[in-house]
Amino acid sequence: MTVHELDDFTPAYPVLRELRPDIGSLEDFLAQAEQQQAQGYRMIAAYSGDEVAAVAGFRAGLCFAWGHHVYVDDLVTASSARRQGHAAALLAWIDEEARRIGADQVHLDSGTHRHEAHRRYLTSGFDISSFHFTKAR
Repeated sequence: MTVHELDDFTPAYPVLRELRPDIGSLEDFLAQAEQQQAQGYRMIAAYSGDEVAAVAGFRAGLCFAWGHHVYVDDLVTASSARRQGHAAALLAWIDEEARRIGADQVHLDSGTHRHEAHRRYLTSGFDISSFHFTKAR
């Protein structure tokens, strides 16, 4: 298994759609990805051979609540590649990158129904520190 940062997000599209089915067509995905990259969004992929097995999208930030931090926007393993260590490898890569850039913390949100993912995060050293509230408009 290898982890690489992606310049071209195209190979990540089918895997990310498993987490975000509403992202639309590949063209829509790439157009939004370009906008997000302009705001500091980066993406890494874990490979099994030549195939993308898992992806994570993240960004560095600075705020009063968390200081200098890395926020993981997206993290998903392809359903065919689960329980093989790909998510752990991505989280370890992000943790090392956060250390490299001087971030004090790594944050992520996870849907309340994603119990297997929660176990992975807890095993990887994350704590459940808050509730995330949303309000649709």
